[in-house]
Amino acid sequence: MTTEPIPAETLTDPRVENVRAALVAAGLDDTVVVVPDSVATAATAAAVLGCEVAAIANSLIFECDGAPLLIVASGAAKVNVKLLAREHGLGKISRADPDFVLRHAGQPVGGVAPLGHPAPIKTFLDTDLAAHALLWAGAGSHQAMLSLSYRELLAVTGATEAAVR
Repeated sequence: MTTEPIPAETLTDPRVENVRAALVAAGLDDTVVVVPDSVATAATAAAVLGCEVAAIANSLIFECDGAPLLIVASGAAKVNVKLLAREHGLGKISRADPDFVLRHAGQPVGGVAPLGHPAPIKTFLDTDLAAHALLWAGAGSHQAMLSLSYRELLAVTGATEAAVR
């Protein structure tokens, strides 16, 4: 069931406004939509937005040698951090706790956007996402999403393309 989006101009959440500003500063259209229900998981986001789970670009913050690592993965993917570490010469990658995510991304788990963070974060982009013409990603809160193409996502994140599973 698809929910009618709330226009982005009704937002008051500064984290979402920051993501909107980052989109525009990167030369992209403001595609942020806010919905009345939580879209904190790929499955709920896909149901609300009426798209495939695989077209949801999950922004997952991990910890690697004490630093944040952002992996933007298809909502249909289970990230294999050992594969990613081995293929890209990284140290041990572990799931970050919510406080670590908020401190480094400036956004809560379940609402992390691929951009608009307080400081740049080393990023990997799941190549499986390239199969979709339109991607949806978190936009700073549990009720905000943004849309963009794979190429736009690659450009705004400065990510390294990688197989994540």
